[in-house]
Order: sequence, then C-alpha cells, then structure tokens
Amino acid sequence: MKDFWSEDGPGSSTSSKEGFAGVKKERMNRLIMNFFVTEGYVDAAREFERESGTTTEVNLETIKDRMLIRRAVQKGEVEDAIDRVNDLNPEILEHDSKLFFHLQQQRLIELIRGKEVDKALLFAQEYLAPLGEENPQFLEELERTLALLAFEDPASSPVSDLLGVQRRQQAASELNSAILHAQCQEKEPRLPNLLKLLQWSQDRLADITDASFPKMDLQTGDTRSASPAIPMLE
Repeated sequence: MKDFWSEDGPGSSTSSKEGFAGVKKERMNRLIMNFFVTEGYVDAAREFERESGTTTEVNLETIKDRMLIRRAVQKGEVEDAIDRVNDLNPEILEHDSKLFFHLQQQRLIELIRGKEVDKALLFAQEYLAPLGEENPQFLEELERTLALLAFEDPASSPVSDLLGVQRRQQAASELNSAILHAQCQEKEPRLPNLLKLLQWSQDRLADITDASFPKMDLQTGDTRSASPAIPMLE
C-alpha cells in the first residue's frame, strides 16, 4: 500500500481537490479506507468505495474471516477463534508464542468466569503451566490469573480487571494485528495516530506562536483559524 505522503505535497499545483490545510481529498479518502479495512468494517468500506471511488488493494472478502475470529474472542469464544485461526493460517500461532499464551490465558479466564473451577485448574496445569516454565513473564501472568480463584467473588478482587470487557478486547486486537501482519497488511490503522499527531501539533503551535493557523476540532471535524489568546492587561 502506498504511503500517505508519497505523492505531491499539500498545497501543490497539481492538487485539484483539497481538504483540511491543503491536503488532497484523495489522500484523506485513502486514510479513511485504510481505517475501514484494517478495523474490518467491510460494509462501510464497500459503501465508501462506491461513493468516493476510493479503491483498496485488499480483497474485502478476506476481511470476513478475520472479523469472525475477532468477534469470537470478544464474545469469549476463544477456542472457536483459535480453531478459525488455524484453519486460516496455522503458522500465525505456531510462530507467536506470546499471542498463543495470551489466547490460552483468555480461555482460562473464561473458564473462571463461568465458575468452572475444576476445568480451569486442569486447563492451567495441562496447557499454561508448561508455557510458564519456559517464560518467567508468562508464569507471572498465569499466577495473577489463577489468583482469581482465591476469591469468593472474583469480580470484586484486586485482579478483577482480568474479567473485564477490555481484557477480551485486548486479546482480540492482538490476534487481529497478527492476522494482518501474516497477510502483509498494516497491523494498525493510520488515521488514529495521525489524528493524535494533529492534536499535538495544534497544541504545540498554540504554545509557541502568535500567528493564526488553521485548526481542526477533532470532535466535530470543523476547521477554523486559531491563534493563542492574548492576555488582558490589568
């Protein structure tokens, strides 16, 4: 995929349609398409392609399998997700021990969530303990996960964050990035990081200059001319 800034610079004479601060609209559209494809919004990508004429080198049909895997982890169906990954590309988990451990750890968490204590202990002993013996970090994470069993109400324990939705999302995102990498695609969408950079740049400019400059409200998308406020004299 081409780099976003690989063509003529912002404000060049070849720019027929310009967006914010002289950036070509076509480049903005590619950023949006990159976000849809990387995050797996197939229907949105198709509709955006139809409306804007922005194409992608990625076969949108291949995104469906990746999204089924991601949603399975988000729903706590980790075993199903692992089976789907192995059907898609068995080398993904074979060559990424950290990802494999985190998925197995999430399986353990789901067993604990379901109050299947005996199954959880057996699973930890058979599948996770051997991984912990090979890696001290894995062992530490395993011990923290098993600590959930020490509390009558794990949801109120000091390690209750392991049972949160965010934990599932973290595992799903890690797996999603690994699949993207295996498919020679970008592991993360570019748009969020560029927006963070834009916000930092705007704040920095406001701190160091009295000159007006175009500023985007990242919540509404509106642009306006901005300059630092001039302090009133008493």
